[in-house]
Amino acid sequence: MTARRLALLPAIVLLVVAVAACGDDDSGDGEADVTLTVYAAASLTTTFEKIGAEFEAEHDGVQVEFSFGGSSDLVSQLQEGAPADVFASADTANMDKLTAEDLQAGEPQDFASNTLEIATPPGNPAGIASFADLAQDGLNVVVCAPEVPCGAAAVKAEDAAGVTLAPVSEEQSVTDVLAKVTSGEADAGLVYVTDVTGAGDAVTGVPFPESSDIVNTYPIVALEDSDHADLAEAFVDLVLGDTGQDILEEAGFAQP
Repeated sequence: MTARRLALLPAIVLLVVAVAACGDDDSGDGEADVTLTVYAAASLTTTFEKIGAEFEAEHDGVQVEFSFGGSSDLVSQLQEGAPADVFASADTANMDKLTAEDLQAGEPQDFASNTLEIATPPGNPAGIASFADLAQDGLNVVVCAPEVPCGAAAVKAEDAAGVTLAPVSEEQSVTDVLAKVTSGEADAGLVYVTDVTGAGDAVTGVPFPESSDIVNTYPIVALEDSDHADLAEAFVDLVLGDTGQDILEEAGFAQP
């Protein structure tokens, strides 16, 4: 081989590698650079972010992107055509809205349950000891709006306790309620047990017996219009499997 041809070899090799790389980018084969979009109830934020990290570790090139919010708002977005691959609701009522329009790819599966707890600023300065105490005059109480799962549960708690609350605001997600309490804008808020657990020293939790009969069951399902059907089902399987269940249990969720 002549010296000229030897000199050209490195350039030829680089050209071949570059063309091959371009071919890989254009092919669209495999899971490279795939984004899996998961719509999930706000109360699942911490746990699903952990589950999402596990999923990404098991699937090279896949990124899980979450949209957290009130289940009713998320369902409305999906009904209006928002692109997503998986939906996890904080109650069966909002999942029923989704399945009523055949937006699911299969049968929804229950994966966790949750109950309400009163959250107060650290030390419980208002001295709240029961659900009935939330009806005291001059107390700033925050709840979820009735259409949101935590709000629907709050209405049931009122009925069970024979108490009518006069909240200063009704929020669209349980995380918004918790934020009002942790910021000092509210004397108390009705959130989930898992929210109190997750907030740690930022709040004081006050359990109340009526909550034991008001349990929110969380279902999950892959969506019919998902562009990544296999990955969507794999994410659902991870939530239902040992890894997902361990993460949920650690956060305070109960079995469905």
